[in-house]
Formats: sequence, C-alpha cells, structure tokens
Amino acid sequence: MEDLAPQIEALTARLADAERYLHITDKREQLTALEQTFSAPDFWDDQQRATRLSKQASDLRSDIVAFEEARALLDDAAVANELAVTEEDEALSAEARQAIEELSARADELELASWFANDLDHGDAIVSINPGQGGLEAQDWADMLFRMYLRYAQRRGWKSEVLDAPAGEVIGIDHATLIIAGHNAYGMLRAEQGVHRLVRISPTDEKKRRQTTFASVEVLPVLPDDIEIEIRESDLRVDVYRSSGPGGQSVNTTDSAVRITHLPTNTVVTCQNEKSQLQNKEAAMKILRARLYEIEQAKREAELEELRGPRHEASWGNQIRNYVLYPYQLVKDVRTGVETGNVDAVLDGDLDQFIVAFLRMKASEGSS
Repeated sequence: MEDLAPQIEALTARLADAERYLHITDKREQLTALEQTFSAPDFWDDQQRATRLSKQASDLRSDIVAFEEARALLDDAAVANELAVTEEDEALSAEARQAIEELSARADELELASWFANDLDHGDAIVSINPGQGGLEAQDWADMLFRMYLRYAQRRGWKSEVLDAPAGEVIGIDHATLIIAGHNAYGMLRAEQGVHRLVRISPTDEKKRRQTTFASVEVLPVLPDDIEIEIRESDLRVDVYRSSGPGGQSVNTTDSAVRITHLPTNTVVTCQNEKSQLQNKEAAMKILRARLYEIEQAKREAELEELRGPRHEASWGNQIRNYVLYPYQLVKDVRTGVETGNVDAVLDGDLDQFIVAFLRMKASEGSS
C-alpha cells in the first residue's frame, strides 16, 4: 500500500505559500469591512460606487472560497490516505490519489491568481480578431479563432457577449469583437495577444494545396467606471448603418449598427449585434474607452508592452503561435515552446496549457 504522505506534505506547503502570497487573511478582513458597508441604508444611493464595491467584494470572496475549497480537499486527502495506510484499503487509497490530483490542479490555479498584480487583470476582457494575410482563407481562420475563444470562455465558466462579427465575403468573418466576462479574464486572455498562424489544406482550393494564413488577436481590459477617460463629443464622428450579421428582430431592417471614429487618434470601433442603435453605441463607447486608455498608457511609457505588447502585422514571422493541420498535427507556442498534437482540442478551447506557460514565463521574468 503506497503512502501518499510525501505528496500531501508537498501540497500542504504549496497551500501555505498560496495563503501568504494571496494575502488570504487580509482579504477576509477586507471582505468583512465591505459587507458591513453594504448594510448601510444609503449604500445604493451612489450606484457607481456601490457597483464598484460589490465587484470588489465578489473578487475577494472568489479568492477566499477557492483557497478554502483547496484546504478542505487537502484535509480530505490526508484523512483518506491515513485510513488507507492503516486499514490497507485500496478504495480509500484511490480516493486519496484522486483528491491529490484535483488538489494539484487547484494549487496551480491559486498560483496563477498570484501573478495578476494589476487590478485590471482581475476584470473582463475585450477580444478583437482580425484576418491577416491569406485572403478569404484568413477570414475563415479568424472565424475559427473566434469560435475557439468562445469555447475557452465556456470551459472556464465565463460569459461571452458578441458585439460585432459580420460575415466575410464568401467564408468566415470580416472581423469580430467580443467581451469575455469572468474573474481574471483579462489577466488570462492577455496571453493571447498577437498574431496566430494556420497551416492546412485549403478548403476553397480545388487543387487541395497547402495554405498558410494569419489572423491577429487584440486583448484589452474592460475599464471600470471609476477610471476617467476624457472623450469630447466634438471629437467623435458617429455613423449608423444597417446591420449585416445575426442579432435581434430589428437587425437587417433598421439602421441600428454604429461606427464611432475618434477623430484626434483616428480610432474606429463598430458594434452591430445589439438590438438597438443606443445599445450598440453604448457598447462601442466601452471599446473606445479601452482603446484610448491604452493609447494614453503608451504615451506615458513610450511602449505598448504593459497592456497589449508590441503590435505586429498579421503576417509571416510575427506569429506567437503556429497551428499546423497538414502535413502533420501540431500546435506550438513560439514564445514558450509549449506544444501539443491534439489540434482539435485546442481549437475547441483547450488553451490553458499555453496561457499558463506564458504567464509563468512572464512572472519569472518579472521576478528575475
């Protein structure tokens, strides 16, 4: 009968580290103080402040619950292992091994949370996908990436809201913009910022020749309301037009789609998937605020590294990841070297291995 005490001891040390670097004790005190604030009769008089504090409490509660669940699992593993060894019970030993395996994954998640130092990392993300070199094939590739991120959000229990995803001329999509909402969504998804390269047999080529195509992914944080971005109405040009994609009952019958151009920076955002022109304008303004915030950050720091990293043309030599479907099956991240032959799983949203490896690399660089 194998004694799993060494593995349990190692995981005990990892959880003790997690409790320290996640500041769990401080977070419990902060949550208690916030919950007392919520009971004040005038708490909801200031809607913006109340929403911000409620979100802060939710994030604190999420970290605390994740840690407490991991510690409870550790206790279960320790008890099951002790009984298995004492009574030589194979069923209890299997139960202990299963708990250790799950606990190891939980410890990885706790470690991951410790890498998010920026408050924006804990919030929602705006993901934009644009075809690069490759013509119609690139539009199809952009559509594949679009679906991949929707599936990734589902896997992590996040919510997705498609703001704009008009169909391409023949196949795929012209571009896509979506908001992915969930705890640490921006912190995780910023690892996907960059150019993605696909190699496969072209589905549109009668001679079935191999084709290389590119698409770029941009990831921005959804800014909280308390971050002020000055946008003057006189600096905006707002155009409305008829929606071309799926949406509510009014789509394709009214001019509900919105395109906003910020004239001083020539920043253009569009939204057409909401049911009304007003909703589309509000969503477009949310994206515009995020992009102007990024521009201001770049001005202050003279580079785009902090929020988005350097921008590259979606073409050969600039990719962060290669997806090869032919003549062999392989997905490889150029930055970290992580690779897998299970291409179907990756395109179905199995991205954690790449994202975690990238964030671990960046955390290591920051601490060195």
